[in-house]
Amino acid sequence: MNAVVSQTVFPGLTLRGRGKVRDIYDLGDKLLIVATDRLSAFDVVLPTPIPDKGRVLTQLSLFWFEKLANLIPNHVLEAKDFTDELAPYADSLEGRAMLVRKTEPIPIECVVRGYVSGSGWKDYQKTGAICGIALPTGLRESDRLPEAIFTPSTKATTGHDENISFDETIERVGRPLAEKLRETSLAIYRHAAEHAAARGIILADTKFEFGLLGDDLIWIDEALTPDSSRFWPADQYAPGKAQPSFDKQFVRDYLERIGWNKLPPGPALPMDVVAATRGKYREAYQRITGHELD
Repeated sequence: MNAVVSQTVFPGLTLRGRGKVRDIYDLGDKLLIVATDRLSAFDVVLPTPIPDKGRVLTQLSLFWFEKLANLIPNHVLEAKDFTDELAPYADSLEGRAMLVRKTEPIPIECVVRGYVSGSGWKDYQKTGAICGIALPTGLRESDRLPEAIFTPSTKATTGHDENISFDETIERVGRPLAEKLRETSLAIYRHAAEHAAARGIILADTKFEFGLLGDDLIWIDEALTPDSSRFWPADQYAPGKAQPSFDKQFVRDYLERIGWNKLPPGPALPMDVVAATRGKYREAYQRITGHELD
């Protein structure tokens, strides 16, 4: 069984930063991104890691990056045969690391929604729209939208991202790039949703990140994982309420049940919640790729 990695320590490598899940190292002309087994809920990193989570995030991203490479280039350089410089850290890198190109990240979260859920549902209840996009009246929670919509948000370094309109996206990055982000995001979503549907999974919504390499738009960060997307089992789909999903739903339900105040430090998770969450991540990987993680 692969080691559980909750935090990496690589002496001799320059740590560029630690996100909620990923540790990023600067290797000069490229970056090393390592997906740990950390899990965050309600914007707090919990003390209990989820075994295999980082490997699922990395391997699923690699699957999508390769499958959809004809739509847009991505930042991956290598994910298996690393340099001698990284050999001492092989156990911590196995299955969960990518060497990637450096790009200039675009400070917009590119969210695509095919269904009314999450913050989009809250927005719709208040305004009848999502991110300023007017929608038909009478939609229920988790209803499918007539067509997928592009609903960008700010990329917050701390706290929550904030939904913004397409006009504000234009103000931030200019019209040509904003339109390219929208067109590319919708194209990726449509292809991914079709693939997922054939495997009994609804891709309700997802978010993408992009960077610029010169004038070229590059798909970066992660790709269509349970952390960046809402995957619902199609055979359990029942609009009018929140749906079961292939992510940290068991963790969120447990934290709500114990009445945690959603402030750090987060509570430790019981082993049954850890095991159930691990199982959901692994099942998402298996159903989407067609084979087991191992």
